[in-house]
Amino acid sequence: MGAGLARSTGVAGASRVRGGGTGDALRSPGRDVRLIVVSRAARGLAFGYLAVVLGVELRRRGLSAALAGVVLSAFVGGATLSLIAVRRYGDRLGRRRVCFAGYVLQAAAGVVLVVSSSWWLLALVGLSGSLSAEVVDASPFGALEQVMIASTVDGHRHLRSFGCTGAVGAAAGSLGALGAGIVDLGGEHAGTGPMFVPIVICAVIGAVCARSLSAAVEPVAAASLARSDRQPATSAGRSRSSGAVVGRLSALFALDSFGAGFTVQAFVAYWLQARYGAGPLAIGSIFFAVGILHSVSMGIAVRLGERFGILVTMVFTHLLSNGFLVALAFAPSLPVAAVLLCLRAASSEMDVPTRQAYVMALVPPRERTWAAGTTTLARAMARPAGPALAGLAQSVTLGAPFIISGGLKAAYDVSVWAWFRRVPLVADVPSARLPGAAAAGAAVAVPGPVRDPHTAGAG
Repeated sequence: MGAGLARSTGVAGASRVRGGGTGDALRSPGRDVRLIVVSRAARGLAFGYLAVVLGVELRRRGLSAALAGVVLSAFVGGATLSLIAVRRYGDRLGRRRVCFAGYVLQAAAGVVLVVSSSWWLLALVGLSGSLSAEVVDASPFGALEQVMIASTVDGHRHLRSFGCTGAVGAAAGSLGALGAGIVDLGGEHAGTGPMFVPIVICAVIGAVCARSLSAAVEPVAAASLARSDRQPATSAGRSRSSGAVVGRLSALFALDSFGAGFTVQAFVAYWLQARYGAGPLAIGSIFFAVGILHSVSMGIAVRLGERFGILVTMVFTHLLSNGFLVALAFAPSLPVAAVLLCLRAASSEMDVPTRQAYVMALVPPRERTWAAGTTTLARAMARPAGPALAGLAQSVTLGAPFIISGGLKAAYDVSVWAWFRRVPLVADVPSARLPGAAAAGAAVAVPGPVRDPHTAGAG
């Protein structure tokens, strides 16, 4: 019974890996993963910086909560449009080429922000999909990186590599947020012109890294795919059995993302200034602490995932964080709000590397771009309405978005556990034979087709 559950969910032994930690994931996969980590750090700096500057700037320009929500929705909506393109053309045009083009677009968007400060131009820049309104990366770059890492490293190193990349990105985002508070010029002109130059610089670094990646990150040749994939494929490049599982998981990811849209970090910055009168330095310092805790928690998530299983870690740490999110609505002062934000940060991002590893383990290698694109796109498509609705909810009470967000995200956690705890994982050979698993006497992920979730629990 217990062994069957381990096979289904990655609980216990299915996710255990012998020795090492997140630092090992940086050394062993090689040059491509190091380049991805560097580009992720540069992007994190840019997004962390922008999350503070953008939220404060909207407030300083006197935008109402509803209009600020519309502008932030444009940023989230732009990411959705970009993800559609990445999902459809990422493998066809080449992962390196698409990634490079995204960074070029990010640099161009940064230039527009430098030369103009109109609020409607902020919305247009957001629609480009190259920038994020959050310290934690919510851009389409992440879907490409997820697949490129999975193509570069052995299956049993996926969780460590995702955890390492996420931790570096979160730490960089926290530094960017702190930097925004330090660089703040004060007055009515803060957040305009030269304040956006760092975004351009970071985009150039990312573009250089993207151009330097090797062919190993590209899709496997069609002939190799035909030999390795034993599932009948549909015209979408996926097996029919994978479609049902990924489709259901995507729907749940969409619910989680819709809830998260109520509390994007640029809107949290707006809320902190509107409710407590917090300035850029105070907000940047809070976001710096939040980012550091995000980074540390991702490293811890790797250990927890190897010990208890990726699905257990993914669900229960996230559920805990949602309790802190709801409590934030009732924070009586800025220090209390800061503590609650930090407590939430200590657990809210543990599901990121585990979620990425779980998606990669659900499908065969040839379907990873499709699966990553589909699940990420589902999250992105549900997210844009959140900020606008949060603005409307704040007209009732300032804390309403946190209550709504926490409730929706908790419903997601419970549903994921109820539906997926018995669904077996599909893994390539390295993932299926994890080092140390046999010695521990633990069941490992079973290679082969993913069973439909309606019948997965039959065994």
